[in-house]
Amino acid sequence: MKTVLSIQSHVAFGYVGNRAAAFPLQRLGHDVIVVNTVQFSNHTGYGAWTGQVFTAEHIVDVIDGVAERGGIAACDAVLSGYMGDAALGQVIVETAARVKAANPHAVYCCDPVMGDVGRGFFVRPGIPDFMKAHAVPAADVVTPNQFELEFLTDRTVGSLDDALAATAALRARGPRVVLVTSLTRTEAPADRIEMLVDTADGAWVVATPRLPLDPPPNGAGDAVAALFLAHYLKAFDAAAALEQASAAIYAVFEETRRRGTRELQLIAAQDELVAPRTVFRAGKVR
Repeated sequence: MKTVLSIQSHVAFGYVGNRAAAFPLQRLGHDVIVVNTVQFSNHTGYGAWTGQVFTAEHIVDVIDGVAERGGIAACDAVLSGYMGDAALGQVIVETAARVKAANPHAVYCCDPVMGDVGRGFFVRPGIPDFMKAHAVPAADVVTPNQFELEFLTDRTVGSLDDALAATAALRARGPRVVLVTSLTRTEAPADRIEMLVDTADGAWVVATPRLPLDPPPNGAGDAVAALFLAHYLKAFDAAAALEQASAAIYAVFEETRRRGTRELQLIAAQDELVAPRTVFRAGKVR
C-alpha cells in the first residue's frame, strides 16, 4: 500500500476530479489523502453548475494541517488535476516539492487538465501557461490528452512519429514518464482509440475499441491518471501500468454505455478496476 496525496477538483454529483480519482486508487489498495481545489455541484460539461473555487490560502491551510498530522511525510506520491487557477497551481507544485523533500522516492503525477479536442481550453486564463512553464517541468509523470500534448510541446500530432517526437520533447523538459491518454492518429483504425506511454526505456501503445458514448463522459482522463499511477506505484513498470489502466477504463466505459448515462460508472464497474475481464496488450513502438 502507498499513500497518495490527490489535489484536484471535487463535485457533489458525478465523477470527475477527486471523485474520479480517489476511489480507483483506494480500490487498488492505496491510501488517499484528498484535498479539493474546488467544490462544485457537478462538472462544468453540463454547462451550468454551482459552487466555488477555493482560494490558494485555503488550500495551504488544509495542507499545513495535514502536515501537522504527519501526512506529508507519509506520502509516496502526489496526484494533481484540475487546478482552478494559477495561484492554486503554485501551491500544488510547492506541495509536491515539500513531499519529495520528505521522501526523495515520492512521485509527482501531474494530469495537466486544460482542454480537449473539439472543446478547446476550458480552464481559466493563466492555467495553460502555468502548466507549461511550471507544473510539467516539476512532474515525474504527466498524463496529457492529445490536445494538451500538442499545446505543451507546440507540435501537431497526426501520426505515431509525431506523437513520439512530442512525448520525447516533453520528457526532455523534466518528466520521466509521459502517458498520452487519448491518441488519434492517421495510420490507426478509426474504430480504435489508443493510449501511448513513453519513457527512457521505451514507448508502448495500447488500443481499445472506440465505444459509441454520446455524450462522452467527463472525468475519463482523471480516472485514467489515477489508475495508471495506482499500478505504476506497485512496480514502476510503465508498460504494465498502461495495460492495466486501459483495461480498467474500457470496462468502466462499457458499463457506462450499458447503463445509458453520461457519468462514469466507477462504482458499478469497481471489481473490474482490480481484475478486468478483458486485457489489451501494449505493443512496443520505440
